[in-house]
Amino acid sequence: MDAADPHAPEGSGRINEASLSREPGLHTWLVGALAIARYHGIDLDPTTFRLDPATPVPSPAVLVEWVREQGMWAKAVRLKWQQLLRLESSGPVMLLMKDGGAVLMVEADASRNVVFVKEPTVSGAGVAVPVDELRLSQVWEGEVVMMRPQRNEEEQDTPLSFGFLTKLVMQERSILRTVGFASLIITFLTIVPILIVYSAVQRVIEYGSMSTLLLITIVLVVTTVLDAILEHARGNLLQVASTRIDAKIQLFVFKRLLSLPLDYFERTQSGVIGQAIGKVYQIREFITGRLLSTFIDASMLLILLPLMFFMQATLAWTIVAAAGLIMLVIACFLRPIRVLTGRLSAAESRKFSVLVETLHGIKTVKSLALESARYSQWDEFVAQAGDVRLQAGRLALWPATLTLPMQRYCQFGVMLLGAYLAVISKNAAEIGSLMAFTMISMRVAGPLIGFTKLMQDFEDVRATMGEAQAVLNNPPEIRGIDRGLRPAFAGAIEFDSVAFTYQGSQRPALNEVNFSVPPGTMLGLVGRSGSGKSTITRLLQGISRDYTGFVKIDGVELRSINLRHLRRNFGVVLQENFLFRGSIRDNIISGRAGLTMEDVVRAARLAGAEEFIERMPHGYDTFIQEGSPNLSGGQRQRLAIARALIVDPRLMILDEATSALDPESEALVNANLKRIGAGRTMVIVSHRLASLVDCTAIIVMDQGKVLDVGTHPELVERCSVYRMLWLQQNRHMTDNQGNTRHGSPTPVLAQGD
Repeated sequence: MDAADPHAPEGSGRINEASLSREPGLHTWLVGALAIARYHGIDLDPTTFRLDPATPVPSPAVLVEWVREQGMWAKAVRLKWQQLLRLESSGPVMLLMKDGGAVLMVEADASRNVVFVKEPTVSGAGVAVPVDELRLSQVWEGEVVMMRPQRNEEEQDTPLSFGFLTKLVMQERSILRTVGFASLIITFLTIVPILIVYSAVQRVIEYGSMSTLLLITIVLVVTTVLDAILEHARGNLLQVASTRIDAKIQLFVFKRLLSLPLDYFERTQSGVIGQAIGKVYQIREFITGRLLSTFIDASMLLILLPLMFFMQATLAWTIVAAAGLIMLVIACFLRPIRVLTGRLSAAESRKFSVLVETLHGIKTVKSLALESARYSQWDEFVAQAGDVRLQAGRLALWPATLTLPMQRYCQFGVMLLGAYLAVISKNAAEIGSLMAFTMISMRVAGPLIGFTKLMQDFEDVRATMGEAQAVLNNPPEIRGIDRGLRPAFAGAIEFDSVAFTYQGSQRPALNEVNFSVPPGTMLGLVGRSGSGKSTITRLLQGISRDYTGFVKIDGVELRSINLRHLRRNFGVVLQENFLFRGSIRDNIISGRAGLTMEDVVRAARLAGAEEFIERMPHGYDTFIQEGSPNLSGGQRQRLAIARALIVDPRLMILDEATSALDPESEALVNANLKRIGAGRTMVIVSHRLASLVDCTAIIVMDQGKVLDVGTHPELVERCSVYRMLWLQQNRHMTDNQGNTRHGSPTPVLAQGD
């Protein structure tokens, strides 16, 4: 990207779509996005962007979503001229024109009141020209798209910790400074009437001055009103800060969950994960609630405590001593409470896991009449959790009981002691001092007691933090998602001496696997259960990356490829596919930017789903409930295939995609395989060999090794394992050599088109 030329003549250049040098076949906005990405050293893949022919100009939201999917940060905003001049120089930004065109702003010069813009070209060529507000406003209404690389890996991989949460809190320092300033004013408004009482009460009592009493009353009313207004304003600011911190924590948690690798979810109970997320919200409530408010209130102590010692040092020392005793009592109970809190959290996790597992498997529970068994297990875990909760509750009562006398002293006892001191001193001036001190002590006692109790709450949160960290601080796959190469795929696959062992297993799932297939191959994977078929598909998707050897796609080692780019070029259909709540159309699109109804219909037709969708009450707008009870298994599977096909992937995996279907539905899916596979590489895992007879090549797996590779006739002839599997499934249709018997119909699934 060339730098702007500040000395270019101001009259040169017109900003409209006609003057833009477009890249062939690409929309101006897309060219601008590619140019900005190239400026930051990133190459985006324009072939993944789809524009609806009915709407020649894409929406900013679609463009931004596509850029984000490509691994960059992007945001569409509406700015005024003065805001545009103040934009920090962190690379070009794209200004979206009224007529659907775009220009790149490469520099802003506030002193001359101009911005420098240039035509968007991927090469970055072109001269920047200065434009003032009047000329720009004729073709621009304020829409801007900003782009930059994602934040560095260290920020993305930041683990959950108190330090990280403190950093989130400190990001609201501007609001917290305002809150602190308001707290100082509130403290000042607290001190003023106290000082008036301290100096004037004696005069009222001694001389019976009603005017002085009236003045004191007016001052107290005014300061009370101001105090209430400031307290309300401070509360509002704290609510804003808490809400913003809360939103950041929730976004962090959800993004962190999405970044965890699939194998972590496979080996971890859903209940444990759900319980850990619940703990994060407890931590959030502690930080944005008690912790924040306690520290704000504690700031008042810096002013009020010295004033207390100035007025009544003896009484002040007794309050400090009472607070110290409260702190000591709580400190003695911290360790046992921490132990019981850990036990309680573990018991609650076990209980919650039973609940989640039962809800996920409710069909099995109902069909096998397991209600009593599940209820008994739930009853057992509820009893265990209740027992630990009772112990923890009883233990927590002791510090509360033992500290209650000290709390009551801080609230009321200090006033009685002050009255006693005033009586024995026989000094009338002590009455005003006592009243003023009592007013201050009531302000000080709350924060002091709250600060000591904060220690106990912190111990609870520290135990809670450990549970949340056990889930969220697992190594994410974010580096692979946001980093790596983005090659254009043709579909060639190569496994070179690949070995892989699952965590906790002694036997390798793959052992020195070697094979290669050219682009456009329809590759079948067969073998007994546990032979390594699905493991190959997992490695191809980048789900498991700690293998030895080399897995290459078009000659590029898979571990060096950007994970998001890799998976977007794979269409995957599993044996059981999850459909989201929403319409059929929404499920097929699945939130992908730039896809249109035309793409939906094309994918549904290719998957053989169009015929049943059109018979639905509302066609593509038919709503699918959770669990898709209004669809048959074959319909769900064809929708899943359509969802995988809508992005026109270069590679496609069908992992037991037809094993759960009835024969008719399976025949419909298999009849479309040749059409589905046209122009792309397909990897088909199936126990039903009849669905693989038309494959270009079939790999026979056994105990993690490649036993043989060939076509169906070749494998029936020379591979004993394949021949045995074929005969077991088709004995009634073949002779002893595996040849189709005369007069026997060829299996429907083998007929293709």
